[in-house]
Amino acid sequence: MDAQDNVTPDAESLAKSAKAAAKKGGLPPVHLWNPPYCGELDIRIARDGTWYYLGTPIGRKPLVRLFSTILKLEDGKYYLVTPVEKVGIQVEDAPFVAVDFVVEGEGNHQILTFETNVGDRVAAGPEHPIRVVRDPESGEPSPYVMVRAGLEALIDRKSFYRLVEIGAHAQKDGESWFGLWSNGVFFPVIPSRELEG
Repeated sequence: MDAQDNVTPDAESLAKSAKAAAKKGGLPPVHLWNPPYCGELDIRIARDGTWYYLGTPIGRKPLVRLFSTILKLEDGKYYLVTPVEKVGIQVEDAPFVAVDFVVEGEGNHQILTFETNVGDRVAAGPEHPIRVVRDPESGEPSPYVMVRAGLEALIDRKSFYRLVEIGAHAQKDGESWFGLWSNGVFFPVIPSRELEG
């Protein structure tokens, strides 16, 4: 067993390190940090975007926001990282939830800008694609938008219903799809043939 695994990660010390490392007004450069792995921290992000520490919801929004800025995805696993430590956490689905969006423009010239539960704002487009995963059994769609560095936001149900209202049909890979335009990119949601009849 690696000696680093014996370190007991602590949310308070992690928060202090994160605050010290964060640049004022911007996101910390987590992509530049490669600290030693210090074990698992009992933090879980539920599918609805609620952050839990030791089984209890974290009620302090500024603390959740701070932790969200030091989140990193590596090899399919989520970590909170600072310049000096890296701890594993559990994420049930996506680490963020898109809770609202605004539309500017119309048709294929429109821009969809999403807001997450932790205060990020991102305009869907080439670098921030929208994707929809359908449950193989129920067919229920789970829509996501890329926020940053592999970290996605699950688009909440009320926002998805609003998106469907402004959807359009377009060709993608030789097939007609119902989907969404943003920043000149068409994001397919469901084949048009499935909406017929």
